Amino acid sequence: MDEEYDVIVLGTGLKECILSGLLSVDGLKVLHMDRNDYYGGESTSLNLNQLWKRFRGSDTPPEKLGSSRDYNVDMIPKFMMANGALVRVLIHTDVTKYLNFKAVDGSYVYNKGKVRRPLIICIYKVPATDVEALKSTLMGLFEKRRARKFFIYVQDYEESDPKSHEGLDLNKVTARDVISKYGLEDDTVDFIGHALALHKDDSYLDQPATDFVKRVKVMHLLYAESLARFAGGSPYIYPLYGLGELPQAFARLSAVYGGTYMLSKPECKVKKVGKVARAICIMSHPIPHTHDAHSVQVILPQKQLGRKSDMYLFCCSYAHNVAPKGKFIAFVTTEAETDNPEAELKSGIELLGPVDEIFFDTYDRYEPTNQSSADNCFISTSYDATTHFESTVKDVISMYSQITGKTLDLTMDLSAAGAAAEG
Repeated sequence: MDEEYDVIVLGTGLKECILSGLLSVDGLKVLHMDRNDYYGGESTSLNLNQLWKRFRGSDTPPEKLGSSRDYNVDMIPKFMMANGALVRVLIHTDVTKYLNFKAVDGSYVYNKGKVRRPLIICIYKVPATDVEALKSTLMGLFEKRRARKFFIYVQDYEESDPKSHEGLDLNKVTARDVISKYGLEDDTVDFIGHALALHKDDSYLDQPATDFVKRVKVMHLLYAESLARFAGGSPYIYPLYGLGELPQAFARLSAVYGGTYMLSKPECKVKKVGKVARAICIMSHPIPHTHDAHSVQVILPQKQLGRKSDMYLFCCSYAHNVAPKGKFIAFVTTEAETDNPEAELKSGIELLGPVDEIFFDTYDRYEPTNQSSADNCFISTSYDATTHFESTVKDVISMYSQITGKTLDLTMDLSAAGAAAEG
Protein backbone atom coordinates (compact mmCIF):
# COMPACT_ATOMS: atom_id res chain seq x y z
CA MET A 1 0.00 0.00 0.00
CA ASP A 2 1.20 3.53 -0.79
CA GLU A 3 2.28 5.58 2.22
CA GLU A 4 1.56 9.00 0.74
CA TYR A 5 -1.81 10.23 -0.50
CA ASP A 6 -3.15 13.52 -1.77
CA VAL A 7 -6.36 13.22 0.24
CA ILE A 8 -7.76 11.13 3.10
CA VAL A 9 -11.54 10.66 3.11
CA LEU A 10 -13.07 9.32 6.34
CA GLY A 11 -16.27 7.28 6.07
CA THR A 12 -17.87 5.34 3.21
CA GLY A 13 -21.33 6.86 3.33
CA LEU A 14 -22.88 8.37 0.20
CA LYS A 15 -21.30 11.80 0.72
CA GLU A 16 -17.83 10.41 1.23
CA CYS A 17 -18.08 8.01 -1.72
CA ILE A 18 -19.24 10.78 -4.05
CA LEU A 19 -16.33 12.95 -2.93
CA SER A 20 -13.85 10.10 -3.27
CA GLY A 21 -15.10 9.37 -6.77
CA LEU A 22 -14.86 13.03 -7.84
CA LEU A 23 -11.32 13.39 -6.52
CA SER A 24 -10.17 10.11 -8.05
CA VAL A 25 -11.56 11.12 -11.45
CA ASP A 26 -9.58 14.35 -11.03
CA GLY A 27 -6.40 12.30 -10.75
CA LEU A 28 -5.78 12.67 -7.01
CA LYS A 29 -4.47 9.72 -4.98
CA VAL A 30 -7.18 9.00 -2.39
CA LEU A 31 -7.08 6.96 0.81
CA HIS A 32 -10.62 6.13 1.87
CA MET A 33 -11.05 4.93 5.49
CA ASP A 34 -14.02 3.77 7.57
CA ARG A 35 -14.40 2.68 11.19
CA ASN A 36 -16.90 -0.03 10.08
CA ASP A 37 -16.09 -3.28 8.30
CA TYR A 38 -18.61 -2.56 5.49
CA TYR A 39 -19.41 0.16 2.94
CA GLY A 40 -22.30 2.61 3.06
CA GLY A 41 -22.33 3.77 6.68
CA GLU A 42 -25.66 5.29 7.67
CA SER A 43 -26.70 5.62 4.01
CA THR A 44 -26.88 1.88 3.41
CA SER A 45 -30.03 0.00 2.35
CA LEU A 46 -31.46 -2.98 4.22
CA ASN A 47 -33.54 -5.96 3.16
CA LEU A 48 -36.40 -6.97 5.46
CA ASN A 49 -34.37 -9.47 7.48
CA GLN A 50 -31.65 -6.88 8.08
CA LEU A 51 -34.24 -4.25 8.99
CA TRP A 52 -35.91 -6.60 11.45
CA LYS A 53 -32.63 -7.60 13.05
CA ARG A 54 -31.51 -3.98 13.43
CA PHE A 55 -34.69 -2.74 15.06
CA ARG A 56 -36.32 -5.87 16.54
CA GLY A 57 -33.28 -7.96 17.46
CA SER A 58 -34.13 -10.98 15.28
CA ASP A 59 -34.06 -11.78 11.57
CA THR A 60 -37.44 -13.53 11.31
CA PRO A 61 -40.08 -10.98 10.24
CA PRO A 62 -43.69 -12.16 9.74
CA GLU A 63 -44.38 -13.88 6.42
CA LYS A 64 -47.29 -11.51 5.67
CA LEU A 65 -44.77 -8.77 4.85
CA GLY A 66 -43.45 -10.71 1.85
CA SER A 67 -40.00 -11.80 0.73
CA SER A 68 -37.04 -10.19 2.48
CA ARG A 69 -35.06 -9.84 -0.74
CA ASP A 70 -37.80 -7.70 -2.31
CA TYR A 71 -37.07 -4.95 0.22
CA ASN A 72 -34.46 -2.23 -0.25
CA VAL A 73 -35.11 0.17 2.61
CA ASP A 74 -32.86 3.24 2.49
CA MET A 75 -31.67 4.35 5.90
CA ILE A 76 -31.23 7.92 4.62
CA PRO A 77 -34.07 8.29 2.09
CA LYS A 78 -33.87 11.35 -0.15
CA PHE A 79 -35.16 12.31 -3.58
CA MET A 80 -33.03 13.93 -6.30
CA MET A 81 -33.87 17.10 -8.22
CA ALA A 82 -33.94 15.95 -11.86
CA ASN A 83 -31.86 18.95 -12.91
CA GLY A 84 -29.97 19.24 -9.62
CA ALA A 85 -26.36 18.99 -8.58
CA LEU A 86 -26.41 15.29 -7.64
CA VAL A 87 -27.69 14.22 -11.06
CA ARG A 88 -24.98 16.38 -12.63
CA VAL A 89 -22.35 14.71 -10.45
CA LEU A 90 -23.64 11.28 -11.48
CA ILE A 91 -23.27 12.23 -15.14
CA HIS A 92 -19.90 13.93 -14.59
CA THR A 93 -18.49 10.71 -13.11
CA ASP A 94 -20.40 8.39 -15.48
CA VAL A 95 -22.04 6.58 -12.55
CA THR A 96 -25.40 6.88 -14.36
CA LYS A 97 -24.52 3.77 -16.37
CA TYR A 98 -25.29 1.74 -13.24
CA LEU A 99 -28.71 3.32 -12.56
CA ASN A 100 -32.25 3.75 -13.88
CA PHE A 101 -34.56 6.46 -12.58
CA LYS A 102 -38.27 7.07 -12.29
CA ALA A 103 -39.99 10.40 -11.77
CA VAL A 104 -41.43 10.96 -8.29
CA ASP A 105 -45.21 11.30 -8.41
CA GLY A 106 -45.59 14.42 -6.31
CA SER A 107 -44.32 16.88 -3.74
CA TYR A 108 -46.78 18.11 -1.12
CA VAL A 109 -46.98 20.59 1.73
CA TYR A 110 -49.04 20.25 4.92
CA ASN A 111 -51.25 23.19 5.87
CA LYS A 112 -53.54 22.80 8.84
CA GLY A 113 -54.43 26.51 8.59
CA LYS A 114 -56.66 25.66 5.64
CA VAL A 115 -58.72 23.18 7.64
CA ARG A 116 -62.26 24.48 8.05
CA ARG A 117 -63.74 21.39 9.71
CA PRO A 118 -62.32 19.07 12.39
CA LEU A 119 -60.77 15.75 11.35
CA ILE A 120 -60.16 17.03 7.82
CA ILE A 121 -56.50 16.66 6.89
CA CYS A 122 -55.17 19.09 4.31
CA ILE A 123 -52.16 18.06 2.29
CA TYR A 124 -51.67 20.25 -0.76
CA LYS A 125 -49.73 19.35 -3.88
CA VAL A 126 -46.94 21.74 -4.80
CA PRO A 127 -48.06 22.83 -8.30
CA ALA A 128 -46.05 21.23 -11.09
CA THR A 129 -47.59 23.21 -13.97
CA ASP A 130 -49.30 26.55 -14.59
CA VAL A 131 -52.62 24.71 -14.86
CA GLU A 132 -52.08 23.05 -11.46
CA ALA A 133 -51.16 26.43 -9.97
CA LEU A 134 -54.39 28.00 -11.22
CA LYS A 135 -56.49 25.10 -9.89
CA SER A 136 -54.70 24.76 -6.56
CA THR A 137 -56.71 25.61 -3.46
CA LEU A 138 -53.55 26.29 -1.47
CA MET A 139 -54.09 30.00 -2.19
CA GLY A 140 -57.16 32.08 -2.88
CA LEU A 141 -57.54 34.13 -6.07
CA PHE A 142 -56.26 37.42 -4.62
CA GLU A 143 -53.39 35.69 -2.82
CA LYS A 144 -52.34 34.07 -6.10
CA ARG A 145 -52.11 37.54 -7.62
CA ARG A 146 -49.96 38.80 -4.76
CA ALA A 147 -47.74 35.71 -5.00
CA ARG A 148 -47.37 36.23 -8.75
CA LYS A 149 -46.14 39.81 -8.17
CA PHE A 150 -43.63 38.49 -5.64
CA PHE A 151 -42.30 35.84 -8.04
CA ILE A 152 -42.01 38.41 -10.84
CA TYR A 153 -39.93 40.60 -8.50
CA VAL A 154 -37.70 37.65 -7.57
CA GLN A 155 -37.17 36.56 -11.17
CA ASP A 156 -36.40 40.11 -12.33
CA TYR A 157 -34.07 40.89 -9.42
CA GLU A 158 -30.46 41.46 -10.41
CA GLU A 159 -27.97 42.54 -7.76
CA SER A 160 -26.12 44.75 -10.26
CA ASP A 161 -29.28 46.49 -11.51
CA PRO A 162 -30.73 48.95 -8.95
CA LYS A 163 -33.87 49.36 -11.10
CA SER A 164 -34.84 45.78 -10.28
CA HIS A 165 -34.58 46.34 -6.52
CA GLU A 166 -37.88 48.25 -6.21
CA GLY A 167 -36.40 50.45 -3.48
CA LEU A 168 -35.29 47.54 -1.29
CA ASP A 169 -31.72 47.10 -0.09
CA LEU A 170 -31.69 43.36 0.49
CA ASN A 171 -28.55 43.60 2.60
CA LYS A 172 -30.38 45.82 5.12
CA VAL A 173 -33.95 44.51 5.12
CA THR A 174 -34.96 41.03 6.25
CA ALA A 175 -36.79 38.34 4.33
CA ARG A 176 -39.78 39.11 6.54
CA ASP A 177 -39.69 42.74 5.36
CA VAL A 178 -39.72 41.72 1.69
CA ILE A 179 -42.63 39.35 2.27
CA SER A 180 -44.52 42.07 4.13
CA LYS A 181 -44.11 44.44 1.18
CA TYR A 182 -46.08 42.03 -0.98
CA GLY A 183 -48.66 41.28 1.69
CA LEU A 184 -48.28 37.51 1.49
CA GLU A 185 -50.24 35.40 3.98
CA ASP A 186 -48.45 33.18 6.50
CA ASP A 187 -49.57 30.02 4.71
CA THR A 188 -48.09 31.29 1.44
CA VAL A 189 -44.85 32.14 3.22
CA ASP A 190 -44.71 28.57 4.55
CA PHE A 191 -45.17 27.23 1.02
CA ILE A 192 -42.50 29.47 -0.53
CA GLY A 193 -39.99 29.17 2.29
CA HIS A 194 -40.26 25.44 2.98
CA ALA A 195 -41.73 23.63 -0.06
CA LEU A 196 -39.96 25.73 -2.71
CA ALA A 197 -36.86 27.29 -1.13
CA LEU A 198 -36.45 24.20 1.11
CA HIS A 199 -35.56 26.05 4.31
CA LYS A 200 -35.61 23.70 7.30
CA ASP A 201 -37.02 26.24 9.76
CA ASP A 202 -38.17 29.88 9.94
CA SER A 203 -34.85 31.40 11.02
CA TYR A 204 -34.33 32.76 7.49
CA LEU A 205 -37.19 35.22 7.98
CA ASP A 206 -35.15 37.47 10.28
CA GLN A 207 -31.93 37.34 8.29
CA PRO A 208 -30.89 39.74 5.48
CA ALA A 209 -33.14 39.14 2.48
CA THR A 210 -30.33 38.74 -0.05
CA ASP A 211 -29.91 35.01 0.46
CA PHE A 212 -33.66 34.41 0.60
CA VAL A 213 -34.42 36.16 -2.69
CA LYS A 214 -31.46 34.54 -4.46
CA ARG A 215 -32.43 31.12 -3.10
CA VAL A 216 -36.07 31.45 -4.19
CA LYS A 217 -34.89 32.57 -7.63
CA VAL A 218 -32.47 29.64 -8.01
CA MET A 219 -34.88 27.04 -6.62
CA HIS A 220 -37.79 28.31 -8.71
CA LEU A 221 -35.66 27.96 -11.85
CA LEU A 222 -34.32 24.56 -10.76
CA TYR A 223 -37.87 23.40 -10.01
CA ALA A 224 -39.06 24.45 -13.49
CA GLU A 225 -36.06 22.95 -15.29
CA SER A 226 -36.37 19.68 -13.38
CA LEU A 227 -40.06 19.43 -14.22
CA ALA A 228 -39.25 20.00 -17.89
CA ARG A 229 -36.82 17.04 -17.95
CA PHE A 230 -39.25 14.37 -16.80
CA ALA A 231 -42.95 13.94 -17.47
CA GLY A 232 -43.79 13.55 -13.81
CA GLY A 233 -45.86 15.29 -11.18
CA SER A 234 -42.84 16.69 -9.35
CA PRO A 235 -39.28 17.85 -10.10
CA TYR A 236 -37.80 14.88 -8.23
CA ILE A 237 -36.51 11.50 -9.41
CA TYR A 238 -35.52 8.34 -7.57
CA PRO A 239 -33.47 5.33 -8.68
CA LEU A 240 -34.99 1.90 -9.08
CA TYR A 241 -33.97 -0.38 -6.17
CA GLY A 242 -33.33 2.69 -3.98
CA LEU A 243 -30.20 4.61 -3.09
CA GLY A 244 -28.20 1.79 -1.55
CA GLU A 245 -26.20 1.05 -4.69
CA LEU A 246 -24.90 4.62 -4.98
CA PRO A 247 -22.14 4.42 -2.34
CA GLN A 248 -20.82 1.16 -3.76
CA ALA A 249 -20.99 2.49 -7.32
CA PHE A 250 -18.86 5.49 -6.37
CA ALA A 251 -16.52 3.25 -4.39
CA ARG A 252 -16.01 1.09 -7.48
CA LEU A 253 -15.42 4.21 -9.53
CA SER A 254 -12.75 5.44 -7.11
CA ALA A 255 -11.05 2.04 -7.10
CA VAL A 256 -10.94 2.03 -10.92
CA TYR A 257 -9.04 5.33 -10.75
CA GLY A 258 -6.59 4.05 -8.13
CA GLY A 259 -8.32 4.89 -4.86
CA THR A 260 -7.41 2.78 -1.79
CA TYR A 261 -9.94 1.62 0.84
CA MET A 262 -9.23 0.74 4.48
CA LEU A 263 -12.06 -0.45 6.72
CA SER A 264 -12.26 -0.91 10.51
CA LYS A 265 -10.19 2.21 11.23
CA PRO A 266 -10.47 4.57 14.24
CA GLU A 267 -13.08 7.31 14.43
CA CYS A 268 -12.25 10.88 13.47
CA LYS A 269 -12.65 14.06 15.50
CA VAL A 270 -16.24 15.29 15.43
CA LYS A 271 -18.70 17.06 17.68
CA LYS A 272 -22.40 16.39 18.19
CA VAL A 273 -24.62 19.21 16.88
CA GLY A 274 -28.08 17.66 16.96
CA LYS A 275 -30.20 14.55 16.59
CA VAL A 276 -32.66 13.27 13.99
CA ALA A 277 -35.80 11.38 15.03
CA ARG A 278 -37.36 9.04 12.48
CA ALA A 279 -40.06 6.45 12.04
CA ILE A 280 -39.70 3.75 9.35
CA CYS A 281 -43.07 2.36 8.31
CA ILE A 282 -44.19 -0.56 6.15
CA MET A 283 -47.68 0.03 4.72
CA SER A 284 -50.11 -1.56 2.26
CA HIS A 285 -51.35 1.72 0.74
CA PRO A 286 -50.09 5.13 -0.40
CA ILE A 287 -50.17 8.16 1.90
CA PRO A 288 -53.79 9.41 1.98
CA HIS A 289 -54.68 12.66 0.18
CA THR A 290 -51.73 12.37 -2.23
CA HIS A 291 -53.74 11.16 -5.24
CA ASP A 292 -52.57 7.56 -4.70
CA ALA A 293 -48.96 8.58 -5.38
CA HIS A 294 -46.47 5.70 -5.25
CA SER A 295 -43.57 8.08 -4.57
CA VAL A 296 -44.02 11.33 -2.73
CA GLN A 297 -42.61 13.76 -0.19
CA VAL A 298 -44.71 15.89 2.15
CA ILE A 299 -43.15 18.86 3.92
CA LEU A 300 -44.71 19.89 7.22
CA PRO A 301 -43.55 23.47 7.99
CA GLN A 302 -42.58 24.10 11.61
CA LYS A 303 -45.26 26.75 12.15
CA GLN A 304 -48.02 24.33 11.16
CA LEU A 305 -46.89 21.96 13.93
CA GLY A 306 -45.81 24.44 16.60
CA ARG A 307 -42.22 23.19 16.37
CA LYS A 308 -38.76 24.70 15.96
CA SER A 309 -38.01 22.77 12.74
CA ASP A 310 -39.84 21.14 9.84
CA MET A 311 -41.03 17.54 9.66
CA TYR A 312 -40.82 15.42 6.49
CA LEU A 313 -42.73 12.47 5.06
CA PHE A 314 -41.06 10.28 2.43
CA CYS A 315 -42.78 7.42 0.66
CA CYS A 316 -41.77 4.93 -2.06
CA SER A 317 -43.30 1.63 -3.12
CA TYR A 318 -42.93 -1.54 -5.14
CA ALA A 319 -43.06 0.72 -8.23
CA HIS A 320 -39.41 1.61 -7.46
CA ASN A 321 -38.50 -1.99 -6.59
CA VAL A 322 -37.93 -1.23 -2.92
CA ALA A 323 -40.72 -3.48 -1.57
CA PRO A 324 -42.88 -6.46 -2.63
CA LYS A 325 -45.92 -5.76 -4.79
CA GLY A 326 -48.60 -3.96 -2.82
CA LYS A 327 -46.23 -2.65 -0.14
CA PHE A 328 -45.09 0.90 0.56
CA ILE A 329 -42.16 2.18 2.63
CA ALA A 330 -42.70 5.49 4.43
CA PHE A 331 -40.40 7.58 6.62
CA VAL A 332 -41.28 10.37 9.04
CA THR A 333 -38.24 12.45 10.00
CA THR A 334 -37.46 15.63 11.88
CA GLU A 335 -34.73 17.32 13.89
CA ALA A 336 -35.30 15.89 17.37
CA GLU A 337 -36.40 18.38 20.01
CA THR A 338 -37.13 15.81 22.73
CA ASP A 339 -35.98 12.33 23.77
CA ASN A 340 -39.33 10.77 22.83
CA PRO A 341 -39.45 10.07 19.07
CA GLU A 342 -42.80 8.26 19.29
CA ALA A 343 -44.54 11.34 20.69
CA GLU A 344 -42.54 13.82 18.64
CA LEU A 345 -43.34 12.16 15.31
CA LYS A 346 -47.02 11.52 16.10
CA SER A 347 -48.36 14.39 13.99
CA GLY A 348 -46.55 13.07 10.92
CA ILE A 349 -47.39 9.41 11.53
CA GLU A 350 -51.09 10.26 11.80
CA LEU A 351 -51.01 11.44 8.18
CA LEU A 352 -49.90 7.99 6.96
CA GLY A 353 -53.08 6.09 7.75
CA PRO A 354 -52.92 2.41 8.84
CA VAL A 355 -49.38 1.06 9.24
CA ASP A 356 -48.40 -2.63 9.05
CA GLU A 357 -45.14 -2.22 10.96
CA ILE A 358 -43.33 0.77 12.44
CA PHE A 359 -39.76 1.19 13.71
CA PHE A 360 -38.64 4.21 15.74
CA ASP A 361 -35.06 5.40 15.76
CA THR A 362 -32.83 8.39 16.44
CA TYR A 363 -29.33 9.17 15.23
CA ASP A 364 -26.92 11.89 16.24
CA ARG A 365 -25.75 14.57 13.82
CA TYR A 366 -22.05 15.47 13.86
CA GLU A 367 -19.79 18.11 12.41
CA PRO A 368 -15.98 17.88 12.11
CA THR A 369 -13.76 19.65 14.65
CA ASN A 370 -10.42 19.20 12.89
CA GLN A 371 -8.69 21.86 10.78
CA SER A 372 -8.76 20.24 7.36
CA SER A 373 -6.38 22.80 5.87
CA ALA A 374 -3.78 21.77 8.45
CA ASP A 375 -4.08 17.98 8.49
CA ASN A 376 -5.43 17.39 4.95
CA CYS A 377 -8.21 15.27 6.46
CA PHE A 378 -11.71 16.04 5.16
CA ILE A 379 -14.82 14.97 7.06
CA SER A 380 -18.41 15.52 5.99
CA THR A 381 -21.29 16.53 8.23
CA SER A 382 -24.01 14.03 9.15
CA TYR A 383 -27.22 13.70 7.14
CA ASP A 384 -30.08 16.00 8.11
CA ALA A 385 -33.78 15.14 8.33
CA THR A 386 -34.74 16.50 4.90
CA THR A 387 -36.11 14.30 2.11
CA HIS A 388 -34.04 15.89 -0.66
CA PHE A 389 -30.35 15.96 -1.60
CA GLU A 390 -29.77 19.73 -1.85
CA SER A 391 -27.94 20.13 1.49
CA THR A 392 -26.12 16.80 1.03
CA VAL A 393 -24.60 17.69 -2.33
CA LYS A 394 -23.77 21.21 -1.17
CA ASP A 395 -21.59 19.70 1.56
CA VAL A 396 -19.81 17.41 -0.93
CA ILE A 397 -19.13 20.20 -3.43
CA SER A 398 -17.84 22.44 -0.62
CA MET A 399 -15.33 19.79 0.45
CA TYR A 400 -14.30 19.22 -3.15
CA SER A 401 -13.51 22.92 -3.53
CA GLN A 402 -11.55 22.99 -0.26
CA ILE A 403 -9.47 20.01 -1.31
CA THR A 404 -8.77 20.95 -4.92
CA GLY A 405 -8.91 24.74 -4.72
CA LYS A 406 -11.21 24.86 -7.74
CA THR A 407 -14.89 25.00 -8.57
CA LEU A 408 -16.53 21.78 -9.73
CA ASP A 409 -17.78 22.30 -13.29
CA LEU A 410 -21.18 20.66 -13.59
CA THR A 411 -22.26 22.24 -16.87
CA MET A 412 -23.14 19.38 -19.21
CA ASP A 413 -25.71 17.70 -21.43
CA LEU A 414 -28.19 16.28 -18.95
CA SER A 415 -29.76 13.93 -21.47
CA ALA A 416 -27.32 11.27 -20.26
CA ALA A 417 -29.61 10.61 -17.29
CA GLY A 418 -33.08 9.43 -18.21
CA ALA A 419 -36.02 8.03 -16.35
CA ALA A 420 -36.74 4.35 -16.61
CA ALA A 421 -39.42 3.54 -19.14
CA GLU A 422 -41.52 1.69 -16.57
CA GLY A 423 -44.80 3.34 -15.57
